[in-house]
Amino acid sequence: MAVEQAIQETKLVADEAVRVVDDAVANLGASADQLIAILQQVQRTMGYLPRAALRRIAEALDMPFMQVFQVATFYKAFSLEPRGRRVISVCTGTACHVRQSPLILEALERKLGIEVGQTTDDGEFTLLKVGCLGACALGPVIDVNGAVFGQMTVAKAEKLPDQLLKEDHRGTQK
Repeated sequence: MAVEQAIQETKLVADEAVRVVDDAVANLGASADQLIAILQQVQRTMGYLPRAALRRIAEALDMPFMQVFQVATFYKAFSLEPRGRRVISVCTGTACHVRQSPLILEALERKLGIEVGQTTDDGEFTLLKVGCLGACALGPVIDVNGAVFGQMTVAKAEKLPDQLLKEDHRGTQK
């Protein structure tokens, strides 16, 4: 039964990927010059880039699958695995690093029960480590789906996931 369910889920993802890619290509054009824009649109819609989407993009743009795959794996902004509803990115650039961002990252790993690059079992959170978010004056900084939380401390970081779940909307910092 579990195998049949997995096959059905894979087919649903593949069907959705075809629809989403076809929409992106219709909006942006079937040109290799649009590859990154198409990947971005598909990821925005699906939350990640499933292999079925990469195959459909390769077909639509008349490109080798491996070329599409290489672009999708080269840029860290793209994910081939589903991400959580909230993606928590901890800045580890120099300014944040010297202000204890590694300790903040460790605190979030403990709080969420996952390691960097993983997603919680409930699909709520994905934890990422990024080189720089460009908000050095606010460091240490955490970005959650585009909302920047500055002057972060270990204590604030440990409270953040619960705060996000309670607020259930982006961009509010308390």
